Amino acid sequence: MSRFLDSIAPDRNVSQPTLSVAVIGAGVFGRNHLRVYRELSASGYPVAVSAIVEPDDAAASRLRAETGLAVFPSVEACVAARHADGLKLDAASVCVPTSFHATVASTLMADGIDVLLEKPIAASLEEADSLLRLAETSGRVLQVGHLERFNPAVLAIQPYLNGPMFFEAHRLSVFTPRSLDVDVVLDLMIHDLDIVLSMTRSPVMDLRAVGLPILSSKVDIANVRVEFESGCVANFTASRVSTERVRKLRFFQPRQYVSIDYARKDLLVIDVAGEIQRAAGRLHGGSLPEVTAEQQRAAADSGLAFSKPRVEAGEPLRLEIESFLGCVRSRCAPRVSGEDGRAALALALEIREVMIMHSRRAGLEKFYV
Repeated sequence: MSRFLDSIAPDRNVSQPTLSVAVIGAGVFGRNHLRVYRELSASGYPVAVSAIVEPDDAAASRLRAETGLAVFPSVEACVAARHADGLKLDAASVCVPTSFHATVASTLMADGIDVLLEKPIAASLEEADSLLRLAETSGRVLQVGHLERFNPAVLAIQPYLNGPMFFEAHRLSVFTPRSLDVDVVLDLMIHDLDIVLSMTRSPVMDLRAVGLPILSSKVDIANVRVEFESGCVANFTASRVSTERVRKLRFFQPRQYVSIDYARKDLLVIDVAGEIQRAAGRLHGGSLPEVTAEQQRAAADSGLAFSKPRVEAGEPLRLEIESFLGCVRSRCAPRVSGEDGRAALALALEIREVMIMHSRRAGLEKFYV
């Protein structure tokens, strides 16, 4: 098990009180959070779902029948039950539309409840700043759900990062009516914005962006170029009107090329000097990751070293939730903090403004509602 996985695994030899959690919003994301919490509970992890919030009457009825849990029509009703009826509640996953993030998360944190808040952190920087202030004054854990931070391939590359200088990110999806309250930058691209920001740790110096609405009233496809003060350059492409699903990140650092396939949780490194293989050997007790015969032949012909650093198996959402619960217990800072969520949102909103300016220069106002 990796050091990160070790850090979030509960100590089975120590008796820990059971954490009671709520899932706020039972759409696609919320149902996945509910599933993971219940799987953790069934496996012996000290956590239990005590409540669900779902305003749709039909969906709420189905959830009561399926789970036997208390289902409330609003977060206010859930919090009221905590005081009036003694409902136990330590933490909550907030999986409502982005426009409700600030209101719902604020209500929970103000009542002493720790929050795992789906991305993006909020609809505006003003709302994000308000959440950060409340988390600080109330002493609450506020973790933002940038799920790819917990992708096993992303976790596996962390020890090998060595000043990446060029990124190429592609995130393509087929069209669905989900998350149409935000554009493709806040819906899809923000995952890659967060990952690149976490790897570069450098302020943005310049950016160019173009985006178009295709099947919705908001931008559905976008291409962005960001230059950082460090000199690093990143190109991002995101589309929710594609005929295929692609989730890949490629980057170059001194004498190395790294390819991450988020969907396959796969990692490939092409190394000029063989440093990644030597590092892998040190990390894994001299056992080098395996590569295919085809890659070995290509390496022999080119003089390059192909390697696949070891990637631990794991579902990103489960790793994210386990990390959150660990922070609730230990009161430590989350791996994806509110500040991280704000930084990704700030860049996404800046991209939106640049796209609007580009549309005006190019005479594309007719594409925008």
